[in-house]
Amino acid sequence: MKEKANNMIKILIVDDSLFSQKTTAGFLKKYLKDADISFANDGQAGFLKYQEMKPNYVFVDLLMPKINGKELILLIKEQDSNAKIFVVSADVQKNVKDEIESYHIMSFVNKPFSDEKAQSICQMIKDDQNVCK
Repeated sequence: MKEKANNMIKILIVDDSLFSQKTTAGFLKKYLKDADISFANDGQAGFLKYQEMKPNYVFVDLLMPKINGKELILLIKEQDSNAKIFVVSADVQKNVKDEIESYHIMSFVNKPFSDEKAQSICQMIKDDQNVCK
């Protein structure tokens, strides 16, 4: 297994839609060239992958089989209260958004993920990375 460069940003995208996975990854790669992006198709697989890879950032959809996004966020936060999570969801009900934001996520992004949203998110990551160094 080859060593990953220290400055590589590890990102996990958890979404049951392959189209959404590819779209999100494509936009992120455009602005974060050194990102190492992994995927999981549901919350259960996402949690296992999270434990295995310890990503710097997690992108979570809310509506997924097995373990939904809200449950996944709570599981991750239970393990690491400082986990950096972005929610990318089509569920834009105010009460849902307010509840999810109360879990101290980095940002709630409405689907569809777009170039403009990717620029904003990637800037947040770059700012956060500079603080972390």
